[in-house]
Amino acid sequence: MSVIQERIKRNIDRFRNIARGSGKNPLSALLYINRLQRSRGFYLTEIHDCELDRHDKAYEESFLNWEEQKRYLDLLNPRKYYSLARNKYLTHLVLEAAGVTETAELLCYYNPEAGLGTGRIGTDATQVRAILQKSGYDRFIIKTTESSHGDNVWVIEGVEYTAGDAILRRYDGREMTLSSVLGKEPLIFESLIEQTPQMMALNPSSVNTVRFMTTLMPDGTARTIATFIKIGRAGSCVDNAGAGGNVDAAVDVRTGRLYNAISFNGWRKITPIQNHPDTGCRVEGMVIENWEEIKRRVEDFQRRLPYVKAAGWDIAITPRGPVVIEVNDMWDRTGQLFLGRGWKREIEECYFAWKEYHKSR
Repeated sequence: MSVIQERIKRNIDRFRNIARGSGKNPLSALLYINRLQRSRGFYLTEIHDCELDRHDKAYEESFLNWEEQKRYLDLLNPRKYYSLARNKYLTHLVLEAAGVTETAELLCYYNPEAGLGTGRIGTDATQVRAILQKSGYDRFIIKTTESSHGDNVWVIEGVEYTAGDAILRRYDGREMTLSSVLGKEPLIFESLIEQTPQMMALNPSSVNTVRFMTTLMPDGTARTIATFIKIGRAGSCVDNAGAGGNVDAAVDVRTGRLYNAISFNGWRKITPIQNHPDTGCRVEGMVIENWEEIKRRVEDFQRRLPYVKAAGWDIAITPRGPVVIEVNDMWDRTGQLFLGRGWKREIEECYFAWKEYHKSR
């Protein structure tokens, strides 16, 4: 089957799912899809994956789609600053310069094209081995600098240094050599995050992060417009749905209470839950400890990062408070599904405020 044939088949399957989900006959479903596409620019994949057909009119009206997001973020998160959020090494440096110390410790940046290795920068296995050994850490995480959604992440639980190399023991018990990890792709090596007992109880094998959606207004105030939590499954070292499914829940911005808890096993394969399916830990109704302080500090992070005026922060909750795992300047729209509402109005408000600001200058 050709690529075009596969694409046509997928779209036909999506159309059938939408017709079934909305309870509409094929013609009515087609007219419904056409209306969303013509009036707002929705893609078929968005309608299908984020289940617009299964929700009410308020969800549809509040949902920020891809075309709208691109238009607003072109102003709020300018292209000239893309690399500051998308390159994990540069993000470390920018946050460090901005006084945001609540991050995992950067142990080493590997880049075979970096020229001379200095300090935390290594260009080959010998240099990286020396930097890691000098750091004193035998537990750390390795990430590619440009990946997202939990892709290309290795959690290392132990290191044995050998002559000219090192044996890395992964979280799943498998071993690999340091030299086999180092190729053409730049990598960062970070210290592991220690979660609070409350977060650890949800699923101990993964760092379970809270996504904070924040906006920065022209008067310098930062707002938290939405929050939701991503929780890994047993044995998984990441909390992302793309790594074989996960658990998600909306978080009440005012109180830190979890609601709309679900088990996510793929698009349109969502099961409402009360407890984590593996650990049995209560998810629905749980209140995140020290929520007000956590929210205050994340909003301070946003004020210190004016390059990204509408950010999606992946935040780990640790005994020392919120720790930045990642900053997203072009975030996906799936969180609106978890929340059961969209953030179109809040992003529009930020966009028009900055548009007016630039017009007056």
